[in-house]
Amino acid sequence: MTLKVVKHHDIKKTDKKVLKNWLHLLILGRMVDERAPNYLKQALGWSYHAPYAGHDGIQLAIGQVFNKKTDHLFPYYRDMLVALSAGLTAEELILNGISKATDLASGGRHMSNHFAKPEWNIHNVSSCTGNHTLHAVGAARGMKTYKKKGVAISSQGESSVSEGYVYEAITGADRELLPVVFVFQDNGYGISVPKCDQTANEFVADNFTGFKNIQIVKCDGKDIFDSMNTMISAYEYAKEKSIPVIVHAECIRIGNHSNSDNHEWYRDEEERAAAKALDPLPKFKADLLKNKIFTEKEIEEIEAEAKKTLLEAHSKAVKAPNPTPESIYDFVIPEPYAASKYPTGTHSQEGEPMKFIDAINGTLKAEFRHNPDTYIWGQDVANKDKGGIFNVTKGMQQEFGKHRVFNGPIAEDYILGTANGMSRFDKKIRIVVEGAEFADYFWPAMEQFVEMTHDYWRSNGAFSPNVTIRLASGGYIGGGLYHSQNIEGALTTFPGVRVVCPAFADDAAGLLRTSMRSAGPTVYLEPKCLYNAKSAMTPVPEDFEVPFGKARTRREGTDLSIITYGNTVHFSLEAAEVLEKEGISVEVIDLRSLIPLDIEAIIETVKKTHKVLVVHEDKVFGGFGGEIVGQINEKAFEHLDAPVRRVGSTFTPVGFNRILERATLPNMDKILVAARELLNY
Repeated sequence: MTLKVVKHHDIKKTDKKVLKNWLHLLILGRMVDERAPNYLKQALGWSYHAPYAGHDGIQLAIGQVFNKKTDHLFPYYRDMLVALSAGLTAEELILNGISKATDLASGGRHMSNHFAKPEWNIHNVSSCTGNHTLHAVGAARGMKTYKKKGVAISSQGESSVSEGYVYEAITGADRELLPVVFVFQDNGYGISVPKCDQTANEFVADNFTGFKNIQIVKCDGKDIFDSMNTMISAYEYAKEKSIPVIVHAECIRIGNHSNSDNHEWYRDEEERAAAKALDPLPKFKADLLKNKIFTEKEIEEIEAEAKKTLLEAHSKAVKAPNPTPESIYDFVIPEPYAASKYPTGTHSQEGEPMKFIDAINGTLKAEFRHNPDTYIWGQDVANKDKGGIFNVTKGMQQEFGKHRVFNGPIAEDYILGTANGMSRFDKKIRIVVEGAEFADYFWPAMEQFVEMTHDYWRSNGAFSPNVTIRLASGGYIGGGLYHSQNIEGALTTFPGVRVVCPAFADDAAGLLRTSMRSAGPTVYLEPKCLYNAKSAMTPVPEDFEVPFGKARTRREGTDLSIITYGNTVHFSLEAAEVLEKEGISVEVIDLRSLIPLDIEAIIETVKKTHKVLVVHEDKVFGGFGGEIVGQINEKAFEHLDAPVRRVGSTFTPVGFNRILERATLPNMDKILVAARELLNY
């Protein structure tokens, strides 16, 4: 579909004050844009700068339509003029460019030329180009859910549209009918790669013509009035009809892609000259003079005022403080919900035992009743009586409605990316997602997961995605590839996320409650073979909470410590019972929480038994157990009477045939063999 553009502005009918403001922004923006490389030459910063010259019309227009009270803006790294037009000052632009501690976007933590102002919902986006389209869609979902009139605006270069998550974002917005304006600023190149190597269509927006609801409109991104009229029309249409719009703006890149690029290597002199001849700024000045809107003197006065503003901004910005080295530890992850009712994460064990799966289901429902701003979605989580592939979310949609409990497409990046985006709409929102039907399928979402882990740090504490990522993890079900692997060894390498793995029903409930009430992202691993396992059943207090980073001693002992989590807690306890009959006292520590890790509990058990066996289901090589061993060697080596031993999976995938699965995964017998060898050391 093609949106009809309404002619809101032309050079003769637009108020002179408006034109003066536009010209001031265009001149000031260009002055900052051209000055930016000098900061690098003077060793002041701005080591990454992507000049916007040639994108002037569309960038001015994006900033002008943006309403900081109602909208959410997701600019990309070339959007300097967008940021200025939206209301940032020249000083704020420079603070970002030279990475000062007072930079609004990140306090110097994020790459220069990534402009933001979180208090206005001008979002800090990452360097993973185009991924913020998903966040814009999530923010728009928040607007629609809470019936707030506004628009999410996502801006990017045309080449980043090639990314799969951009397609996921656009098809999702099209299906959900969300008020998003996707702006493609097409300058013909992705660094040095010409557009013809990116897409078969001349206009990348035409790749989406088959989508049912989305509106597509094109404009000359170099022309001030065409860009302004198009953006206003797109904005108003998306806002009033809650239908996404693509604005394809034809621009020209006058200079290098960035200060690390040399376009002379791939653009000949004739092409470079032609690009410079299409510069929008001198053309706009000429049109204003030709139509007698301004005199030469008036334009000179505007230029002088812009120069004065720039020099004052420069003077203030260079004097601003730099970030301190010790600040790297600030804002890694928000403080969690304080589990004050059960500070040790234990209880009296009174009451009827509950299944692991029922503990999760019951806690989800309880927390949805506790907080009406809680949502859950994922693939297959809610369809009539179905509640996920394992029925963990059974009955939730019936009780809480489709607006709070709904299915996502088979698009893990979309599931997680829109969770990030919707949580940006309001800090009170808490989101639970099934990151994938099985943990093994989570890999397509890894880009969004990585994004989520450093959002809080990258934004200098301004934003944290309040998302619990549920993943059915592990084997012992005969699932084979993509249904039986463990992935915590990879996930725990990222700062900025919590990773928990309960082994009993009470901990499943307590850790889930704490996760859902906490700010910041948490990966909640569910050992799926425990869902209905009798061994995992325990009484579960109605309001049970388990604090993060607090291990639980499942069995006291004096001769050997087994440090474990997840499925292997049960094998370890079985092995301890066998060894007890042989006169050997084994202590079993259930970590429950991997990140943060209860290092104190680990050290205490080492001091107590002097011999340690680390057991987990994941592969020994590269597994999380290696970190536990490292912590013991650094902090409790003098208390060891033997090397720390590990038991886990073989360094192979998990096969489908049960014979292959048994050969791969750890079990009680393998733990017994290792324990006896360690005891005899």
